[in-house]
Amino acid sequence: SAKLKPPSRNVDLEFTSITKCICCLFVYNQMSLTGCLSRSSSTGNVAFLDAPGEPVSNCPLRVKYSCFQSSVVHVQVLVSFDTGSTSVVFHKYWTCEPGHTRTRVVTVSFPDWLVYRPDWIIRGSDWVLSCLLRAWIGPDESTGPGRFPGTSVTVPLDIHSPLSRPFKQHQLCAKWDTDLLLRVRRDDIPQCLEENEVASLLSTMYASTGERYGIIKTLQPFRNKVLEGLRIKSIYYPWFAVSLWVLVEKPCSNHLCGLLLHIDSENNYVTPTMFLTDTGRIHVQVHGDAGHSSAFLSSFKVPLHQWCRISLEILGRVVSLWMHTCFLLHNVMLDDTHGYFVIGGGKFIRGIEGYYGPATYYRIQGLPADKVGYNGIFSFLYYMFILIKRIVPVLDSDWLSHVRSCCKLHYKHTPLFTSYILFYCYCFVGRVNASAVSRILYALVLRKISAAHSLDVITRMMPFLLQSGCLGDNRALHLSSVLYSSGFGVRRQPYKAWLLSLLAAQKDWRLALLRLGHMHHVGDLEVTPDRDLSYAYYINIARQTSMDQKNPSPQQTFVELIRLNDEETLKAQTNENDDLFHWLKLQARSGVAEAEQAMGRMLFWGQQGVSPDIQTAVKHYERGATTLHDPVSMYDYAIVLLTGQGVPKDVQRAVTFLKKAIEQGSVPAITALGWYYEQYEKDYEKAVHLWEEADAKGHPDAAMNLGVFYSQGLYLGQPADQFKAYKYYLKSAQRRHLNGGIELADIWIHGIPGQVARRPADAVLWVKWASEQNGYLGTVLRNGLNAYFRGDWIMSLIYYLSAAESGFEAAQFNVAYLCELNSVSPF
Repeated sequence: SAKLKPPSRNVDLEFTSITKCICCLFVYNQMSLTGCLSRSSSTGNVAFLDAPGEPVSNCPLRVKYSCFQSSVVHVQVLVSFDTGSTSVVFHKYWTCEPGHTRTRVVTVSFPDWLVYRPDWIIRGSDWVLSCLLRAWIGPDESTGPGRFPGTSVTVPLDIHSPLSRPFKQHQLCAKWDTDLLLRVRRDDIPQCLEENEVASLLSTMYASTGERYGIIKTLQPFRNKVLEGLRIKSIYYPWFAVSLWVLVEKPCSNHLCGLLLHIDSENNYVTPTMFLTDTGRIHVQVHGDAGHSSAFLSSFKVPLHQWCRISLEILGRVVSLWMHTCFLLHNVMLDDTHGYFVIGGGKFIRGIEGYYGPATYYRIQGLPADKVGYNGIFSFLYYMFILIKRIVPVLDSDWLSHVRSCCKLHYKHTPLFTSYILFYCYCFVGRVNASAVSRILYALVLRKISAAHSLDVITRMMPFLLQSGCLGDNRALHLSSVLYSSGFGVRRQPYKAWLLSLLAAQKDWRLALLRLGHMHHVGDLEVTPDRDLSYAYYINIARQTSMDQKNPSPQQTFVELIRLNDEETLKAQTNENDDLFHWLKLQARSGVAEAEQAMGRMLFWGQQGVSPDIQTAVKHYERGATTLHDPVSMYDYAIVLLTGQGVPKDVQRAVTFLKKAIEQGSVPAITALGWYYEQYEKDYEKAVHLWEEADAKGHPDAAMNLGVFYSQGLYLGQPADQFKAYKYYLKSAQRRHLNGGIELADIWIHGIPGQVARRPADAVLWVKWASEQNGYLGTVLRNGLNAYFRGDWIMSLIYYLSAAESGFEAAQFNVAYLCELNSVSPF
């Protein structure tokens, strides 16, 4: 998209330069007229007889003065810096009585940092814009030169750069180690750290699912004093710009969706904030001084399925959004180091369904008058969207001739696939379900690879795998990305692999989110490490993992860290037809409590190779609770009764079993009983009492619940206290509680102003750990292990590669182990 360029600032700069020149000439002429550098008026006169040309240490200065009435003579050295600040480095005054002209010698002491170059004692010599030696006569000690401009004299002194100043001969001896360092560094020239006033908030692309997840960024004050001075002075009259690329795939599902948010420490939206409305317009909101705020809508709409560059520029009171300009009636206020920026969705609003591209923030300048850049990554994604939009309507067409031609075009290399897909298409009696075709294609690709005995089949299957992904199967997109990234059976194309992962991640596919989080965490050839971007992906799947664990399904399997060289762990793996499983089942029927616990755990979570079967697991829980009176089984059975998983919900019976388990010393039952009082009885005091008891005994759920109570202000009538909540979240996370780790990461990525600093590196590690507990990842790992037990080396490697590319360490080890075991590198 294009933008209307603002009026050039060169005119203002030229006018400013001319003004400065006129002022300089005026001062020069003024000084020339003084002759002996003196000034007189009705109150007296003052002059410098031998003013120095530059600052020197302990300079004797002869001041000639006379007064017509009792007054005070002032001598001062004033220094101004590039930042706009000024400092008085010397000031002396004395009384003056009426009478003849007098001369007084004043020793002017210039500071060492202004006279000498830096050394082992003078650590930092400052850059100075100007230095003025001035004198004036006033009625008292507090009178400045401004009130009596006639009775004053000013002499500008020449200022050298710090490295052009002389060395000071110190009357001290340096220690031997200090002297050695001085000799080594004598010829070194100090370099200012490079600092750019243009901040990159996002340098690549982010796939947004339209949920409350986004990229959180904070800006720090400039290290350069000049830039920081300009930033501070512009807080109440900012001059800045933002450039953001977006591709919107679907209209905003809510009234507003986040584009770029700026949130302060009080969780208020401040300057600049941009939303996308449900009608496709851009809502811009700015905050001004005295509590004033303004907002306006763009005159244009953001189109779907097209990359658009949104350019927002604020120059004082003038706000420009592309070709739309708004003149505000109040000053805009902006402190970009206060609070944090969010690209996408956040705590309080959803993001768009689509993609965010490079975002650039010009902190103290307007948009440069350059050409609109167009990155190659946009063109590939645009092509993929067009391809999908063309293929799906064809498959949904009522004309089977179109289906036949489409199938021939994409499956001409494998007649078997063509005939099978066409047969499946005809079964829909004139209409084809694209998602069903994609699932069939994906299953056939896996079957072909499993039946083959060489890697050549993968190359032949890639077109069909990509076709399956285009038709909507996110598993196919992720697997294609993994194969292109690793080069397993195909030519390695990491760039294409990354783009395919973006397509799958935008559809909220868990493993694609996990892979992109890992990529941006460690970086690779295509992307640089970006912890904030990595967190945006990881927090999405971490919260999905929390929800998945509350809703077990056959598609999920408990994540187990199993290395293929661990013989003991491999021997413990079983299935419904294995001897170990039948032996445990027999032990459970014989009344062994530990066997009942193991059977219930394996069947409920799908552990040790057993397929999940919640109904059967509940029967084992019930038998252990009612027959064996086992406190662990009583707790497990009470939980499923409370939640209604695999059994009709029966709250009162659950409470009965919880109390019995507590009598036998079950700490988790104490926490669960507290949850009952909080949810059903609304007795917060009783709930807190039970949770504090369980927390004292080290239970992670109790600490988590107490943290939530402190965060929401429910703790026994006390106000919300985020710092106390943080301490409980930290305790819960350290006890390996999933939600505790997620909430701890949320605090570390945002910070608590004045109490907890941002720790994005640690926040990423916690959400990565939580994400790797996802049951869908566990299913991939289990499929890889089952293929290994069957002797299917290729399929085992493919499954483990899918997990390894997502950063799971045990899967990475197993990939290396399989390659070494077969003495062949597939890459």
